Amino acid sequence: MKELIVTFGGLFGGLAVIFGAFGAHALKKRFTEDQLKSFETGVKYQMYHALMLVFTGITFPFIETSQILMGWCFIFGIIIFSFSIYGLTLSAARGKKMRFLGPITPLGGILLVIGWILFTINAAKYALYL
Repeated sequence: MKELIVTFGGLFGGLAVIFGAFGAHALKKRFTEDQLKSFETGVKYQMYHALMLVFTGITFPFIETSQILMGWCFIFGIIIFSFSIYGLTLSAARGKKMRFLGPITPLGGILLVIGWILFTINAAKYALYL
């Protein structure tokens, strides 16, 4: 499981760099200022949580259920939060906004928050053993 967490962290981190460059260069001309800000928010949150996946994958053994759940919350939170923002902004720029993604984005945010809560619990437990 540790290897999977670190691999997803690296994959999401690399994609965040690619998406960030794509947004800064290719989409800058096609997006409104608000769309660009939304897209950048998706990229930032993706990178923050990609780094968190790498950090937790290195730090924790991922043998406890709460650690495994934390990893999946971050993975699915990134997918649901950031990728729904990408879908919303790209589709809006093409004049065919996929409105069904709007209510999905907060679900990804909730998963990210749950991941952080589980991280805090696991970090506190880990600190007690040091």
